[in-house]
Amino acid sequence: MKEINRRRFLQGGATAAGVAAVGTPITLSAEEHKVTRLRVESDFNSLDPGRMVGYCIPLQLSTLGLLANAGDGDSLSWVPSDFVDELEQVDSTHIRFKLKPGIVWSNGYGTLSAEDVKFSFERMLGMDWAGKWASLDHVEVASELEGTIVLKVPFAPIWYTTLISGTGSILCKKALEENGGEITTAFLAECGPYRFSDWEPKVRWTLTRNPDWDGPQPHFDEIEYLVIEDYKTAEIAFEIGEIDMTRLATDSVPRLRDNLPEGAKLFERPGNQWTWVGMNTQHPLLSDIRVRQAIQSAIDVDAILEGAYDNVAPRANGVITPGLIGHREETGIRYDPERARALLEEAGVSGLKLTLATENLADRVAACTIIQANLAEVGIEVEVMPLDPGVFWALGLESEGDDWKDLQLYLLRYGDAPDPSQPMQWYVSSQVGVWNWERWSDPEFDRLYDEGIAETDPDKRDGIYIRMQEIMEETGSYVWITFEPAIYLVRDSLLPDLWPGSVDYPPGFSET
Repeated sequence: MKEINRRRFLQGGATAAGVAAVGTPITLSAEEHKVTRLRVESDFNSLDPGRMVGYCIPLQLSTLGLLANAGDGDSLSWVPSDFVDELEQVDSTHIRFKLKPGIVWSNGYGTLSAEDVKFSFERMLGMDWAGKWASLDHVEVASELEGTIVLKVPFAPIWYTTLISGTGSILCKKALEENGGEITTAFLAECGPYRFSDWEPKVRWTLTRNPDWDGPQPHFDEIEYLVIEDYKTAEIAFEIGEIDMTRLATDSVPRLRDNLPEGAKLFERPGNQWTWVGMNTQHPLLSDIRVRQAIQSAIDVDAILEGAYDNVAPRANGVITPGLIGHREETGIRYDPERARALLEEAGVSGLKLTLATENLADRVAACTIIQANLAEVGIEVEVMPLDPGVFWALGLESEGDDWKDLQLYLLRYGDAPDPSQPMQWYVSSQVGVWNWERWSDPEFDRLYDEGIAETDPDKRDGIYIRMQEIMEETGSYVWITFEPAIYLVRDSLLPDLWPGSVDYPPGFSET
C-alpha cells in the first residue's frame, strides 16, 4: 500500500488540532471511493471560530478559507495556503494578502473576497476568542482580492496561534449577515476542499469532497471522524480496523513496544502538554513559601517518571515544551528530603495534613500515590483525591463557587498552541480565579508576558520566557513533572509528521 504524501493529505483538510488522519487499509489502495476514519477525543458544541467549544478545529480548517497553513519538516514554520496567491509579512504590524480568484462559496453565496477576510477577522474582536486577535487594529481592503492585516502592536505569535488555527478561519460575510450573524453546529457557507456533510452528536462526523473546490484535490473522498473518548477503547478500535491511528495512553506504550498488532507501528514526538504539581498559595496551610519549598524538595520526580509513566515521558523543567523558544533544559528544584525537613522545621510546621487532587486517570493517580509516599517521608500526610473531569476542572474556578478556597495540592496537565506565549497566558495576574490556580501575582511576570508577545527577535524572546519560568519556580508553587509525549499507534505504511513540541497542530504523512 503506497504511503500518502503529506502535502496531498494536508490539502485534504486534515490540518486538525489534536488529530492525525490516515487511510483505512481496505479502501486506501482501491480505485473506488476512498475513505479514512479518524479518532477524535471529544465532540463539539459550536463551530463558530469566535465561540468554538469542543473539538471543532478539524472541521473549520477543512471547510473554510485560511490565509496560511503549517510548513513541512521538523522546524516550526508557515506557508501560504491554497486560498492565496500572495502572502507576506511586510513589517511587524502589517501582513499583506492576495486571494486566489474564483474560490466558490456553497449555497450560492458568491466567491471568496477580501471583504470576507475583513469581516471574519474584525468580527473576532467581539467574540469569546478575541484574545487570539487582541493586537488587531483593522483589515484594509485594497481590491476584491487584496488587503492588509493591520496590527496595533507587533504580535509575534500571530502565525502559529491565530492564522493557521481555527481563529484564522475565513467566513462568508453575506451568509452570516443574512442568517443572524451566528454559527452553531452547521456552517452557513463553505469554500474549502470538503463540506461538513453529516453529524451524529457524540458519535461521528463526516466530511465529503466539495464539488466546487478547484484547488489541489484531496486524496480522500470522505473523512469520517469517530468520537472515542477512552484511550483503551480507541486502541481496540484500531486493532479491529475501525480507525487507522490513535494516540496512546502512556501505560500502553511498553506493552505495545513488545507486541504490536500486525501491520502497525509506533510513532513518537514530543507533546505540547505539560504536567505539574501546583499549590494554592492563598490557602492558609500553604501561604508560607518555606512550606511550599519543602514540598518542592520532597517530591522525587524521577520516581514518578519511572513508576507512573514507565520512563516513557521525559522530565519537565518548566511549562514550555521541547522544540519551542523558551524551553528550559534545567530546573532549580532538586529532590532533597533533608532540605524539606529543615524548611518545615524553620517554618515551625509539623503534623501537616494536605489533600492532593487530580483527574481519575491511571497514570495521574499513580503519580499522586508516589507523591503521597514522598511527602510522608518528611512528615506531611496527604490524602489523594481522584476526581471525575467535570468536578476536577471546576476546583480552581471562582465562577463555580468557593471550592477554590479548599484547594491545596493538585496534579494537572495543560496543553496549548506551539508558541511560548500560549502556556504563559494562564499564569498572568488576570488569570487568578480562572486558570492560575496557584493564585499568585507578579508585576514583572505580567510585564514580561506583554513584552514577549510584542518581541520579534527569537533570542530576546527566549530570554523573556526563561525568566518567566524562573519567576514561577521562585514562588515555590510548582513541581514540574513531565511533557507527556505524543505516541501514536499507526498503520506501518504511513509516516506521521507533527510539528515540534505539538500534538495539536498539523499532522500529516510523508513518503519514505
